[in-house]
Amino acid sequence: MAGSALVVGASGIVGNNLARRLLERGWEVHGLARRPPTDIDGLSPVAADLLDPAALRSALMGLSPTAVFISTWLRQQTEADNIRVNAAMVRNVLDAVAAAGSVKHVALVTGLKHYLGPFEAYGKGKLPATPFREDQARLDIENFYYAQEDEVFAASKRNGFGWSVHRPHTIIGYAVGNAMNMGVTLAVYATICRETGQPFSFPGSAVQWNGLTDMTDATLLARHLEWAATTEAARNQAFNIVNGDVFRWSWMWTRLADWFGIPPAPYPGEGIPLERQLIDAGPVWTDIARKYRLAEPDLGRLASAWHTDADLGRPIEVVTDMTKSRKLGFLDYQATDESFFNLFVRLREARIIP
Repeated sequence: MAGSALVVGASGIVGNNLARRLLERGWEVHGLARRPPTDIDGLSPVAADLLDPAALRSALMGLSPTAVFISTWLRQQTEADNIRVNAAMVRNVLDAVAAAGSVKHVALVTGLKHYLGPFEAYGKGKLPATPFREDQARLDIENFYYAQEDEVFAASKRNGFGWSVHRPHTIIGYAVGNAMNMGVTLAVYATICRETGQPFSFPGSAVQWNGLTDMTDATLLARHLEWAATTEAARNQAFNIVNGDVFRWSWMWTRLADWFGIPPAPYPGEGIPLERQLIDAGPVWTDIARKYRLAEPDLGRLASAWHTDADLGRPIEVVTDMTKSRKLGFLDYQATDESFFNLFVRLREARIIP
C-alpha cells in the first residue's frame, strides 16, 4: 500500500530514481536535499542541511512520513571524519522525524564497502569470501556504513519502526553532480575518446578485466527499496541488491565501445587510471559541450573518475549473492549492458552527451 515517503538525498543517483518510482506507484513523496531536484513532477521539495539539526527540524515540521529512505552521504578526507559526518546526518534525520510519531519503516542504502572496507583500506587485508552474503560478519575496521547502520538500529529501538539495509554494488543510473557515478563517467570518457581519437582503454586491473563481477541498476534498487518497505517478511533485514547477471569487463568494454561507435583498445595487462587519463580533459570537454550545445560544460560535474578507478582497480573478484531477497519474493532482474544503454539514451535526451 502506498504511503507518505521522505526520500533523503533526493538529488542523488538513488534518491532521484526512487522518488520517481514511488510517485509512479501513488506515494506522496517529499524529497530532502540541500538542493532538491526541480525536474520530478509531483515531488514536494524539502531543502535543508542534514548537518544542521535545528534547520532540519524546522524544514520537516508538519510532515508525517510513514517511510524514510536514506540514500545520501558526504565524502570526507579520513574514515574517522566519514563516520562522524555521515552518522550525524542519519541521526539528525531520524531525530527530526521522531516527533511526528508516524514512521513505520526506515530504509538505509549503503553498499559493498560493507564487505570490502572503507576507501582508506578498500579491497585490502583479510576480506570475506565471495560471493558476498548478508550474514557475513563486519570487518574488524572502522567503516562509516557500520556507523550509519548503528544509528538506524538505535533509533528503531527508541521509536519502534522497522528497518531495512540495502547493499548495492556499483550503481548505474541517471544523476548529474553525483560523487559515485560510473555510468555517466564512462559515457563522458567514451565521448572524449570518440571526439579526440584517444584510445578507449579499460582503466582497471587485470583481475577486474578477466574476473566476474556484477552491478546494480538504480531503477532496480528503487523497486527493491519499495519492496522491503512494504513486505513484512523483509522487516529488520539487511539485503544485497544487484541486477542478477554476472559479466567480465573484457566482454562489457566491447559492448560499451560498440554503443558509442568506437573500437575498444586492446587491454595491455594493466590499465591507466581515469584520473590520470582525464587530468587535463576539462577544456576538451568544454569544447565538446560548446560544439554540441550540451547542458553541462563542467567535466567535474559529470565524471567521478576517482570512484570509477576505485571500483575498476580492485585486486579481487567481486560478486554478490541475492538468495536472501529471492527466497523472500523479490525476483526482479536487469541485464547490466542494457542498464548502461538505457542510461546513455537518457543522457543523450538530456543533452549531457552528444
